[in-house]
Formats: sequence, C-alpha cells, structure tokens
Amino acid sequence: MDGVETELAGKARVIRLDVFSSVGRQAAARYGVRGTPTVVVVDGQGDLVYGQAGLPQSAQLIEQVEAVLVSK
Repeated sequence: MDGVETELAGKARVIRLDVFSSVGRQAAARYGVRGTPTVVVVDGQGDLVYGQAGLPQSAQLIEQVEAVLVSK
C-alpha cells in the first residue's frame, strides 16, 4: 500500500483502518468487508466503486481510483 499511497499522493486519500477498532468495524459493515486484507475504493459521496479481498493488486487498484477521479 505504500507504493499506492505514493502514486496517488495529491490525487486521492488512502486511509488504512483496523477492523478491530470502532471506526474500522463500522466501515467493514458498511462496505461488506468479510476478511482481511480487503481494499475498497469509494467515491466522494462514500459509495463503493471497487472492492478487492486479499492482497491488493497495486496497478489494478490505482487504475480503479484514477477512473473515479476522471468521472468526477
């Protein structure tokens, strides 16, 4: 995720949540997270636009985020 954060710096916010924290549990419930690690991409309204369970594929994740940015 460090590489993803670097690639998206200034374009999108990368937030890491602990699913055992109160906020993490709320986010996991809202976005249907069933296991870890899971990566979700949400748009500016908080709507889920992409989700991936398992180890993140950096290139695919960056592509999804950039698609959201273009559609703004």
